[in-house]
Amino acid sequence: MSNLEIVLAVSVAVNILLIYTSRNLLKKNEKQEDVMAEYLLYMDRLSKTIEYAQEALTKLDTRGIFEADDEIGWFFGTVKQLQGMLNKFKLIDEDGASKEKEEEVK
Repeated sequence: MSNLEIVLAVSVAVNILLIYTSRNLLKKNEKQEDVMAEYLLYMDRLSKTIEYAQEALTKLDTRGIFEADDEIGWFFGTVKQLQGMLNKFKLIDEDGASKEKEEEVK
């Protein structure tokens, strides 16, 4: 067996190994992309739910009736604080600004 044949055999073996590892990494990458897409859908639904809750809370207290009552006012204030904490979990738009900040500017 000549040196050329040995180099050729090693080269073929290395190429087969590289093809196998590249294919394996591609499969793993595709699985991770699928998981990421599912997470993005979940986060989008969560953000829409938070926005809906904020709109409902704002609409519910447009006249300030709940804040006037002592017991209900305390509970409603707590609910508003919780909603404020949830608002921090809204998704960020493609522009890099949160939807909440855009509404504050208007």
